[in-house]
Amino acid sequence: MIVVLMGYMGSGKSTLGKELATVLNYDFLDLDAYIVEKEMASISDLFKTKGEIYFRKKETEYLNELLDSPQNMVLALGGGTPCYGKNIDKLTDSANVVLFYLKLSIPLLSKRLFKEREKRPLISHLKSKEELLEFIGKHLFERIQYYSQAQYTITTDSKSQQDAIEEILMHLI
Repeated sequence: MIVVLMGYMGSGKSTLGKELATVLNYDFLDLDAYIVEKEMASISDLFKTKGEIYFRKKETEYLNELLDSPQNMVLALGGGTPCYGKNIDKLTDSANVVLFYLKLSIPLLSKRLFKEREKRPLISHLKSKEELLEFIGKHLFERIQYYSQAQYTITTDSKSQQDAIEEILMHLI
């Protein structure tokens, strides 16, 4: 089984994913980290030197590689992964995938992401909290049609990490 966590950047996919994998005794893979390893370049560098189209093609290629793996794993996607190519179809059509959307409110996403925006190519150009809030709102509006196709939505605003993991586990049992 492959437990896939998707959601907007900063929603906790990697943090929750690592802990969930430990609880399940599964491998944990972060798709962005996997791409960095395979391409031997940071996501920011890939965006700068090869462009977003190249990155999205590689993202799809590596996602398919991982989804075809027979091993049990928890896989944290990049925020845009389900929104490009036929990635959402591959995720929803795979019999061995259980797909979760980690949903966090726009104000909390903005608060988390403002501190680390320099490391995130899509928001590194934004200078104020107001610009970031507006960007996230528009971006989420575009992406929600993909995120909402998950089998399960876990709203994490007022949940501890442990509570979110327990809610995910309830759907897996």
